[in-house]
Amino acid sequence: QVQLVESGGGLVQSGGSLRLSCAASGFDSRLNAMAWYRQAPGKQRELVARISSGSMTTYADSVKGRFTISRDNAKNTVYLQMNSLKPEDTAVYYCYRERSSFYRTSDFWGQGTQVTVSS
Repeated sequence: QVQLVESGGGLVQSGGSLRLSCAASGFDSRLNAMAWYRQAPGKQRELVARISSGSMTTYADSVKGRFTISRDNAKNTVYLQMNSLKPEDTAVYYCYRERSSFYRTSDFWGQGTQVTVSS
């Protein structure tokens, strides 16, 4: 059974840091591109960061230089290190497995974790 379990969210002051974790189970996350999305109240879900199966990374302009996505293949876990947090980073953050036509896997979402940045 495929699962993505996010953790590490919480309340932090502006300028602070948090590290989100996405523990994957039921599949080998190395074989898929993985990503973090976020959704703030009243806004559309947006891509924050993505890491390919070859560990190439891309970021939304709004988080470049502040956030880092990484993966620990031994733990089958993807991380999002968030530094210099701003109130506008407040959102529910979701871990996402992209579909893979090569490995015939569908896309999949985690349940989300709340990040709140106070000013």
